[in-house]
Amino acid sequence: MFDRFALGDLSVRVLGAPMAGGPSTPALAAAVSNGGGLGFLAGGLVSAEELADSILAARRLTSGPLGVNLFVPQPRVATTDELAAFATALEDDAEYYGVALGEPRDDDDEYAAKLDVVCDLRPEVVSFTFGSPGEVACQRLSDAGILSLATVTTVREALIAVSFGVTTVVAQGPDAGGHRATFDPIATPPADPLDDLVSALAACFDCPVVASGGLGTPAAVRRARDAGAAAVQIGTALLLADEAGTNPVHRAAVRDPQFTETVVTRAFTGRPARALRNRFIDKHEAHAVCGFPHAAMITAPIQSAAVKLGDPHGVGMWTGVSFRNARTGSATDIVQELAG
Repeated sequence: MFDRFALGDLSVRVLGAPMAGGPSTPALAAAVSNGGGLGFLAGGLVSAEELADSILAARRLTSGPLGVNLFVPQPRVATTDELAAFATALEDDAEYYGVALGEPRDDDDEYAAKLDVVCDLRPEVVSFTFGSPGEVACQRLSDAGILSLATVTTVREALIAVSFGVTTVVAQGPDAGGHRATFDPIATPPADPLDDLVSALAACFDCPVVASGGLGTPAAVRRARDAGAAAVQIGTALLLADEAGTNPVHRAAVRDPQFTETVVTRAFTGRPARALRNRFIDKHEAHAVCGFPHAAMITAPIQSAAVKLGDPHGVGMWTGVSFRNARTGSATDIVQELAG
């Protein structure tokens, strides 16, 4: 029998949000867990082998619990012609940055191999984004003693996840940074306040509810807990943490007065995601396509070049609305301060 982890085991009811693309590192996950919370590794956009290495690295840095997030494979939505038109609209940007645009291809992000990794290495928690794991995956995780989470934006999505065997839901509100977790890739993300979503989920389900999105102050954390959340999840609040792998361009932009707002955009990846508003979004949101990860593959060379050049106007800088509250320092201290 496994000694199963539960959110109630945490001395600090704070989860570090998995932030793919760099910010989430083994050091960041370990620091959150060392602070009494639950640190997460981002399993999206890395290979199964890299994920395994990250889990082992984090284990060496903490004796606390660890979480891993996986992307549920996405159906192909954008047509070949739509993706080609999107690429045409980006040609000037590619020339400006001196790169060739990426080639879109069908890709499930090594989902099956990553499920094998987590079932073998057994982090205490595995969460899913962009959909629910199926019944078979949930049973595998349960058999391995792993707590399963699914990020949801509506009660209906939670119903789907719970019916498949997910044991905890993460309520993602509209103020969250990064990709919205809507199950339907072409749906407009709901704008219902986080507190309302948490209250509705707590009333409808017996499972724990984790609140996520815009929780950048102790007061916001308390409000989410008062709404019925068993714990909260923070991401933007950790972007500037010493242990975060946030690239220098993104780090600087979070504190740069020229960036005054965030917007939800499909321009970088083909999926709605909240980012600091910059020139790329203003230029390309009108002809953005609905198609993740295919659109992201097209823009990837531009974004990589912009980071290398130190240009914040050519890269997606995923950030929640509470970004002005982000601060530097150890993630351990940040977690404990927000928990109050």
